[in-house]
Amino acid sequence: MKKIIVLFFAAVFGGVVSVGIYKVSEREDALQTTQWPTTQNQQAQPQASFVGGYSAPQNVPDFTEAAEKTVHAVVHIKTELRRRNSIYDDFFSEFFGRPYHQYSQPVIATGSGVIITDDGYIVTNNHVVQNAEHLEVTLNDKRSYEAKIVGADPATDLALIKIDEKNLPFLTYGNSDDVKVGEWVLAVGNPFNLTSTVTAGIVSAKARNINILGSNTAIESFIQTDAPINPGNSGGALVNTNGELIGINAAIASNTGSYTGYSFAIPVNIVKKVVNDFINYGEIQRAYIGVTIRDIDAEFAQEENLDDLEGVYVVSVVDNSSAEDADIRPADIILEIDGVKINSATRLIESVAQHNPGNRISVIVKRDGKILRKDVLLKNRQNNFDVVTAEDAEVFDLLGASFEIPSDEAKSKLGINYGMQIVELRRGMLMNKGVREGFIITEIDKSPIRSLEDIKNIIKDKRGGVLIEGVYPGGQRAYYAIGL
Repeated sequence: MKKIIVLFFAAVFGGVVSVGIYKVSEREDALQTTQWPTTQNQQAQPQASFVGGYSAPQNVPDFTEAAEKTVHAVVHIKTELRRRNSIYDDFFSEFFGRPYHQYSQPVIATGSGVIITDDGYIVTNNHVVQNAEHLEVTLNDKRSYEAKIVGADPATDLALIKIDEKNLPFLTYGNSDDVKVGEWVLAVGNPFNLTSTVTAGIVSAKARNINILGSNTAIESFIQTDAPINPGNSGGALVNTNGELIGINAAIASNTGSYTGYSFAIPVNIVKKVVNDFINYGEIQRAYIGVTIRDIDAEFAQEENLDDLEGVYVVSVVDNSSAEDADIRPADIILEIDGVKINSATRLIESVAQHNPGNRISVIVKRDGKILRKDVLLKNRQNNFDVVTAEDAEVFDLLGASFEIPSDEAKSKLGINYGMQIVELRRGMLMNKGVREGFIITEIDKSPIRSLEDIKNIIKDKRGGVLIEGVYPGGQRAYYAIGL
């Protein structure tokens, strides 16, 4: 059995995946092991001159200023918890010798975080703080504080926490879209419970999808580096040589559990969006363009008689979606979004994920050899512009599902006029009862379900349980009694 150490998240793209931006393509071969921060330093070797037997690197950037800016804004996070999502079992088995749930005492886990405002907002990984009963943050000057979770987003593996303090050192945001492959970067964190530790490497690749988040709506578009990272670096800073934050370190690919492979960081442009949503709305406001897409490789280009391999191919367009409104059609090839070249489904997902419903984006498509510019007004998964509230999130966290309106084609095929379809299923009441993704809920306690509001209004006031009725895409009708 492959050894998987994941102090990391709990999407997977293969075939046609529905995430508002949908991907149809074969997955890259799975990494042999994906673990928590470690990698092997495979930096380009600088030219050296020999002085008295000492090899002195030449033309290497001076990292001292960037390191000085960063170390004081990176914190150590100690998490006390009594249970973990099952995805973390392998990690705790590896480091504690047996499954964590055999312990009667609380489990103590550690990670890193980055101060992003002078009044105590700190960004880290969701997997660092998930299920925490108590959080302790220690600054580089050894001051310690209790922290509270402001918001957590498993889809990006990001979380925002807060300590009560003023005039703190903090990092300024860079622009991850401007990051270049081959660029020098620094990784700063607290590996092995050490205080802020700085390592250097280069950007090895961008828009990496390593299929680790385990959710159809997860957003994976990592910056890959060879900066040495080890367990405890999770949630730490990836910065450029100017000391600007360009990513949050999240995972490693390794065969040993230590630094012997590559590390992966969440791009800061996604970080900025998640942080702003939590501060301004209390919940993530996710935008969707509403297309099913696939990468273009040589074989597919030959099958479809395409001129080149640029862009991503639009397989289908969701009814009433932003894409349909903008006259984006099946067989169009999306080349750019807001001036950023799109050469993979992962890159498209990253670009759209930086926006909120109601934002406009400029999309360049190629259709029958002609280049067209489309002005796209982004909507949410329900194809409207409604703001997701904390109350909404609480209801759907309880059920463990995300929903969208089924297509007119699906409703016609199944002979239904309404319903809400499950497009993502995670741990919760529905999964526990055996409900599967794709199920269309048509009625709850005999009340028709036409919108998310219908589900929310019925569930939030119920006590004891409800009867859920619906149909699967193959036509199988099903009934589930759900206890509340």
